[in-house]
Amino acid sequence: MKRVSILVLVLCACFLPVAWGQRPAAKVRNWRQFHRRDMSRWNPYENVLNVHNVSKLQRQWSYSTRRSVLSSPSVANGVVYVGSWDHNVYALNASTGAKLWSYATGKAVDSSPAVANGVVYVGSDDHNVYALNASTGQMLWSYATGNRVHSSPAVANGVVYVGSDDHNVYALNASTGQMLWSYATSNQVESSPAVTNGVVYVGSDDFNVYALKAKTGAKLWSYATRGSVQSSPAVANGFLYIGSDDHTVYALDARTGANQWGYSTGNPVHSSPALANGVVYVGSDDFNVYALIARTGTKLWSYTTGWNVYSSPALAHGVVYVGSWDGNVYALSANTGAKLWSYATGSYVHSSPAVANGVVYLGSDDRNVYAFGLK
Repeated sequence: MKRVSILVLVLCACFLPVAWGQRPAAKVRNWRQFHRRDMSRWNPYENVLNVHNVSKLQRQWSYSTRRSVLSSPSVANGVVYVGSWDHNVYALNASTGAKLWSYATGKAVDSSPAVANGVVYVGSDDHNVYALNASTGQMLWSYATGNRVHSSPAVANGVVYVGSDDHNVYALNASTGQMLWSYATSNQVESSPAVTNGVVYVGSDDFNVYALKAKTGAKLWSYATRGSVQSSPAVANGFLYIGSDDHTVYALDARTGANQWGYSTGNPVHSSPALANGVVYVGSDDFNVYALIARTGTKLWSYTTGWNVYSSPALAHGVVYVGSWDGNVYALSANTGAKLWSYATGSYVHSSPAVANGVVYLGSDDRNVYAFGLK
C-alpha cells in the first residue's frame, strides 16, 4: 500500500502545471566570460528572475575596492571574478560578497575575466594577460603583449583569444600561455573576441571588423566601418552584430562579412550587442538602449537613460539588464522597453551586468561591486 501511495504522488507531481511566467528548475548555470558561451550575452537558463518579480530586486551585498570598477563580472561555481582600477583581480563569494582572494597586477584591470577549467584569464593595463588559479588566485602564467590589454579574453577549445592595444589579436595556449598565433591590425584592439564555429570575430580601432581562422589566425574577411570598433561582436544564426564609433549598429553575414543592415543611432556605439529570440539589444552614447529586429534592423523600441550607455546589455528570462553613465543599473522589459526596476549607484556604470542563478552582478565607478537579488 505504501508503494502504491508513493507511485501516485510521483505521477501527480509529474503532471502538475508549471506556474505562468516560470520555467522548470534548471541546473545552476554560470556566466563564465564576457559573452557567455552562446556569444550573445544571453542566459537562457535563468529561471528565478522574470518580468513579474524583477521589480523586487534588492541589493544583497556590495564589495568596496579602492578604485573604479569598469570590468564586468564573471560568475562560476559560486564565485564572482572581477577586475578593478586599483590594479587587482578579485574573487568574491557570490552569496555574501566576502573576499576569497585578490591578485595584484601592475596596473588597472578593465578587462573582464573569463573562467574555464578552474582557471581565471584576464588582461591588465600592465600589458599582460594572466592565468590565475580560480580557487587560490595563484598565478599560473602570464603573457606580455606590447601594450595595455583592455580586451576581455574568450576561451574556446583550450585556447585563449584576446586583443591588445599593441594592435594585435592573440591566440594563447590556455595551459601554458604559449603564443599560438597573432594577427596584426592597424590600431588598438579593445574589442573582446567572439569565437564560434572555428572563427574568431573581433573589432579594431582601425575601423574594421575581422573574421579570423581560430586555428591559424588567417584572415577570412574584414568589413570596414567609418569609425573605431570598440564594441564586441554577438554572433548567432549565421550573423554578426556589432557597434561602431560611426554611430551605427551593423549586422554582417558571419561567413562572408557582407553588410545585411545598419541602424544609425545619434552617437558612437561602444556597447556590445546582446541577442535573444530574434532581437538585438544594444546601448549607445546617445543615452539610449535599443531593441532592433535581428533580421531587418527595424527598431522595436528604445529607452532613454540620463547619459551614455557604454554598458553592454545582459538578457535573461524576458528582462534586459544594462548600466548607464547616469549612475543607474536598469531592468527593462525585453518586449516593450518599459522600465521594471532601477538602482542608483554612486557614480557612472561602465561595467556590463552578469545574470546567474537569480542574481545580477555588476561594477560601478563608485568603486563597488554589487549583487542584486530577491529578498
